[in-house]
Amino acid sequence: MHKIELSYALSSRRQAGAAIRNALMDLLHAVEEEGSISAAAKAVGQSYRHVWGELKRWEAELGRELIVWEKGQRARLSEFGQKLLWAERQAQARLAPQIEALHADLERAFAVAFDDQAHVLNFYASHDDALVLLREHAAQSRLHLDIRFTGSVDAISALNEGRCAMAGFHTPPSPLAGTLAQQTYQPLLQPGLHKIIGFARRRQGLLVAPGNPLGLASLADVARSKARYVNRALGTGTRLLAQELLAQAQLQPTALQGWDSSEPSHAAVAQAIASGAGDAGLAIEAAARGRALDFVPLLEEDYWLVCLKSALEQPATQALLMLLRSAGWQTQLATLPGYRPEHSGQVLSLSQQLPWWKFARPKAKKAR
Repeated sequence: MHKIELSYALSSRRQAGAAIRNALMDLLHAVEEEGSISAAAKAVGQSYRHVWGELKRWEAELGRELIVWEKGQRARLSEFGQKLLWAERQAQARLAPQIEALHADLERAFAVAFDDQAHVLNFYASHDDALVLLREHAAQSRLHLDIRFTGSVDAISALNEGRCAMAGFHTPPSPLAGTLAQQTYQPLLQPGLHKIIGFARRRQGLLVAPGNPLGLASLADVARSKARYVNRALGTGTRLLAQELLAQAQLQPTALQGWDSSEPSHAAVAQAIASGAGDAGLAIEAAARGRALDFVPLLEEDYWLVCLKSALEQPATQALLMLLRSAGWQTQLATLPGYRPEHSGQVLSLSQQLPWWKFARPKAKKAR
């Protein structure tokens, strides 16, 4: 059985009707109406040679005869050609409302490209509920955020490789030198090249069953009680945070039962615990509230946006900064459990917020 592929074309105007056009069906219809290849070619605005070649190509592709030629007679469709046209007309008539809706949806989507007041900004970012909320909020201002959620490391790598204009990642506030945060993010970021933008401060902690039946208050408790831990994937900021908390407790990751398993998002961690597949996992407070789980807060952390310095003056970036600074957005952000605005929309010093770089001051010239 032959398969159907759909395509579309951009035009300054659309022909009346909702039909999806197909070049072969247009040729068959022209032959049926005109009765000759030459007249059909003229009707579709193509050369006789091209139409002849296309009909022969399609006959070879489909393995069936499409046109019947008899000397001195009008060209006519074969029985197979007639059935093709009949099937196409039946499908077009039956699907007309859906086709019209598809036309309208595509036109609305492409209208953004032709709207000089609309902007599109593509993100790679660590999973975050506030970014989902921001995407919905920004669309009302004709700022469209194309967000692909991934690990923090992958997000910054995508920025550095030119695959996105903005990246999102998170760290504990002012992470100290020697921490895993420094070891992971410092090689990926460069003062002078990158610009860091404040977004939000959020709470991370242990997600546990309602009532916290195992009495867990830390990752050390999770290890000691041999509770089933639900981990995040390699390259995620939350997995790095768990490693950092374990190191502070002088524990190896293997002390946690389930460390080698992983879930792709905070919501997936919450679902695993709500379903009984695990006993505890590190995630944001909003994920716990969304699944009616108990939440044991462990720390607050900063969620950052980062871009190249060269992108700061781009219209889409300027629109984002203005939106993040607005009272409307900051009020909405504060409605998310465990979130509050923190330097929202402010372009900050990378070396001050992540104090890992040491720049020697130039020596004063000696007076002669």
